[in-house]
Amino acid sequence: MNITSRDNSLLRHARAVRDGKVDDSIFVEGLRLCEEALSSGLGIEAVVYSEEIAGKERAALLIGKLGAACKKVASVSEELLESISYTKTPQGIVVVTSRPAHDEATFKEKQPASPFLVILHGLNNPVNVGAILRTAEAAGVTGAITTAHTSDAFSPRALRGAMGSAFRLPIWMGANFGDLIAWCATSGIRTVSAAARGSKFYNEVDWSGPCALIVGPESTGLSPEEIAAADEAVRIAMQGPVESLNVAVATGIILYEANRQRVSGGRGQDMDGY
Repeated sequence: MNITSRDNSLLRHARAVRDGKVDDSIFVEGLRLCEEALSSGLGIEAVVYSEEIAGKERAALLIGKLGAACKKVASVSEELLESISYTKTPQGIVVVTSRPAHDEATFKEKQPASPFLVILHGLNNPVNVGAILRTAEAAGVTGAITTAHTSDAFSPRALRGAMGSAFRLPIWMGANFGDLIAWCATSGIRTVSAAARGSKFYNEVDWSGPCALIVGPESTGLSPEEIAAADEAVRIAMQGPVESLNVAVATGIILYEANRQRVSGGRGQDMDGY
């Protein structure tokens, strides 16, 4: 199959988006994620797929729908698809879409009367960011906020970890930490920081009202000043010599307890941090 100049231009654009050089677009790879992007109503800007995947029924159906939503479509060899793939093994299809809204105003418009938020402050591993977004949606969180210097929630690695949640969950990116704490205070949203030496276990606080869980960088966690800025600090009990958990795992444990309380209407029986 001969590659046209138009297809070459499309491939160059896809690489630029993949590498974070195009601010308004995101790079989505893989059949499942591309399906999620389409069903979430993102603006489809370009589609590149391999000749091999086009022969599969599920993929062919998706390609037809994507082609109806976008005029920039290219069928290429596996070798050419590999040249733009973010993964070691090409996933067969890549879609470039418009970046979901992630500004402060849009985020606030989507919040209910009793928000249940997670704040990601300074996390630098996109895999953790994606995993937290996926868990947050599953645990009933109404929105996620990332502060400046946190990994891009819409980078290819974060999107793979989120598996579609980043398309659906309201996200506010690039917030200033101090301004964020002040906004929560004036909005009646109680802030709870996750800290290894938190004064309470995570299930000893009341999560039933408007609240926001704050988690910090993977290597250092939140600073003493950042922990003190929140209304409360919580910890997870651990056995043996283990000092800390992966931030995505710890966030999931706390969010699910918060969700349990919000669904059941109260703390219930204390379990000494478990």
